[in-house]
Amino acid sequence: MPKEIIRTLSVDGVRYGYRVLPYDRSGGAAPATAPTLILGGALQGMFGWPQMDDHLGPATDVVTADLPGMGTADSLPPGPSAGLLRRAVLRIADDLGAPRINLFGFSYGTAIAFGFAQHHRERVARLALGGVPVHIDEAQVDRWERARELLAGGDREGFAALAADALMCLDPERPVHRRELARRYVRRSFLHALAHSPHAADSLHRALGDRPDFSGGLTGVPALVFAGEHDTVTSPARQREFAATIEGSRFLTIEESDHWVVLERAGEVAALVSRFLTEREPVTGAVALPRQAGTPVGRT
Repeated sequence: MPKEIIRTLSVDGVRYGYRVLPYDRSGGAAPATAPTLILGGALQGMFGWPQMDDHLGPATDVVTADLPGMGTADSLPPGPSAGLLRRAVLRIADDLGAPRINLFGFSYGTAIAFGFAQHHRERVARLALGGVPVHIDEAQVDRWERARELLAGGDREGFAALAADALMCLDPERPVHRRELARRYVRRSFLHALAHSPHAADSLHRALGDRPDFSGGLTGVPALVFAGEHDTVTSPARQREFAATIEGSRFLTIEESDHWVVLERAGEVAALVSRFLTEREPVTGAVALPRQAGTPVGRT
């Protein structure tokens, strides 16, 4: 298998990078689909997606990134960042020489992926979104504010514990596969990022404080939206309402999982996204949704 390639780019003077696991084109073999760019949560960088390498690597180029404000990239400048992040994704697509790319966005990354598809739909082959934080209730906001206060006061351990718990369903009556394993992993990930990334705290503040825009709908891009059945960040019902604003989209819930479905059901998610992006096998269990024009989405 070809070795991974890491490239450094800049946008608006901000340095960032991306990684490509190239499809093996030896012998004249052609990939099954367009290059696939994976955009994860606020602290999920370019090396955090081995399951997608395994499932998508045999079918296409797998692309991961440290976008501005993430991982090893430069910090984001003050002010709104959505436009800069969309331009950063466009630079990656151009640098790949790809007329169109697939996008897989999870959690915080869904806002970047969805916004890019809205502004550059001619550059998007297919769009997969999971754990879309389209609606955050006041109780959730309050938990995040308390976590931010702990971080501002220097209590990293307390922040990591509270932030991880805020993203998970801890109700013992609602079964979640590998709940405690995912819980420990998320806590360690927060602590590792805070210890090793000079701008991790700023990235977290932005992720917790920004209000991403999931309004406006989308046409002309095949899309799949999926949610863990016990997602307590945004309910599956709210995520389905969002999916209905995308013309011809499909929606799926994944059993015994919460917002961290990509950890708790890693193999299932990777296989689901791979099937959808490559069209090699049907995506079973998904509901096809007609677009509901004007459907309001977002926080209330």
